[in-house]
Amino acid sequence: MQYFGQISKMQTALSNPVKYILPIGEKKVSINNIIGSNIQIHFDGEIKCVACSKKINKTYMQGYCYPCFISLPQTEECVFKPHLCRAHEGKARDMSWAESHCLTNTYVYLSLTSNLKVGVTRENHIPSRWIDQGAHYAIKFAKTPNRHLAGMIEVALSKHMSDRTKWRQMIQGKYDMIDLMDKKNQLVGLVPDDYKKYILEDSNIVKFEYPMTTIPEKIKSFNFDKNHTLSGKLTGIKGQYIIINNETVVNIRKYTGYHFSISHE
Repeated sequence: MQYFGQISKMQTALSNPVKYILPIGEKKVSINNIIGSNIQIHFDGEIKCVACSKKINKTYMQGYCYPCFISLPQTEECVFKPHLCRAHEGKARDMSWAESHCLTNTYVYLSLTSNLKVGVTRENHIPSRWIDQGAHYAIKFAKTPNRHLAGMIEVALSKHMSDRTKWRQMIQGKYDMIDLMDKKNQLVGLVPDDYKKYILEDSNIVKFEYPMTTIPEKIKSFNFDKNHTLSGKLTGIKGQYIIINNETVVNIRKYTGYHFSISHE
């Protein structure tokens, strides 16, 4: 089978293991179904902005041209720095967009990836946000009515833990086991009093299993901007990474907007 077209990040569904679908052109390919198959991935040299379809030489913030990056609401600074969101004050690049993305129920969560981390995501991005980060376990910590408040809680907690994932360790499943409920209870005292009312009593811990035939001992990253073709056996998927020959990894999300041909047998 062979597929052609512009790709975007893999779509996911919580299952055992997690299910992955890769949008490419007009098709949606079930990646789980081709694990164990020999595949070839070829970048044809064309990149288009995912917003305006302009041909570009490089992308900004995973798929955008520079003019769209500095003007669209979905690339505003608060997307990756929630505490800087000002939509609740009526300040945003596009208030209609902000109403559905910033002025909506937002969660602060704890997850165990390569380490314990804190993060923020919209209600409708659970559990996909956790899967994208390669979480092994995750729990909701707080629920707020807007992005800014969630960001402020995240800032308070990130002074005592990471808000980043070490992707190599995440792929290899290297982490120290932590009881997320116990950790959640310990962290409550670190939240400023004004925000404590948003903390959830929810004790449900979500566990994730990923479709991997083996755990890679060594990992090397592949860059399609330098080498246009990658061939080998697809041996696993975790987060937004595919693993070839149990050692070469590709961050699919990084190549949003790129045009590829993908074949497998």
